[in-house]
Amino acid sequence: MRSSIYMKHSLRLSAALAVVCALPLFGQLGMFTTQQRIDITREWKGERFPDGRPKVPGAVLERLKHTSAEEAWGTLRKHGYNLQFEGGWKTLNVKPGERLVGRAVTAQFMPLRPDMNSVINDHARQEGRIGRGQNSWVISTLVQGDVMVVDLYGKIKDGTIIGDNLGTSIMTKTGTGLVVNGAVRDPSGLSEIEGFKVFARDFHPSAIAETTLMGWNIPIRMGEVTVLPGDIVLSDPDGIMFIPAQLAEEVADESELTQLRDEWGHQMLREQKYNPGQVDAQWTPQMIEEFNKWAAAKGSKMRMKSK
Repeated sequence: MRSSIYMKHSLRLSAALAVVCALPLFGQLGMFTTQQRIDITREWKGERFPDGRPKVPGAVLERLKHTSAEEAWGTLRKHGYNLQFEGGWKTLNVKPGERLVGRAVTAQFMPLRPDMNSVINDHARQEGRIGRGQNSWVISTLVQGDVMVVDLYGKIKDGTIIGDNLGTSIMTKTGTGLVVNGAVRDPSGLSEIEGFKVFARDFHPSAIAETTLMGWNIPIRMGEVTVLPGDIVLSDPDGIMFIPAQLAEEVADESELTQLRDEWGHQMLREQKYNPGQVDAQWTPQMIEEFNKWAAAKGSKMRMKSK
């Protein structure tokens, strides 16, 4: 009898433990758990960082440095991603022809609420976060090829995510830059950090204040765009495209093919072999065959398919 009762209690305890273990664990400072992060980016089938963030290969990032927003726009819209572009930025260290390209590390700030901020700071102490500067906690996690993408809800005064000290740290860790729906301070100092590309809503001399970090590597909003951790940040003079990780290589492929098509078309027009109506219309099988041979001679692996 006692054995039977003991067995029933054991089974109940095991069931209870199974339920507890099945629940998602608390994420760092409001972050998703690794499994939640994998779930929201489940269309990505490649390598991931230890926290589950998609890790688009460096070779793809290099290829995207020659891609325009217009080219990326066409590929993304074909897959139903119609809200991946955001413009209206002020920039620093962005030279003509250069692109800011990298894997997004997202960060979400909200207006300060004392009780919530106290919870965030308590968890930070438990996790061994260094210092009271919540913006620096995100920076400490960055690695080469990352781009810190921050939603600071358009805050300008007291909404300056970094100055030149933190900018130096970001550039050292990533080699890329920063995108912030908010402000930065000390643009003169930031301009002296060679290669550090900044996209911000404005500049202001104040320090960041009255705001709370709610989490990082979580979904955030940047204007009209929903940005997920691991999205590829791609800038051009129009603004910034946020490319889902699973479409990054396709964007690079189609961009390269478009550029080759344009180059061949211009050459044909200069040689007067084809007229503008032929080049701008759907190409004939003969034109496609000529283009593919020309592309192969240039060493490209890109090919057009005959309709």
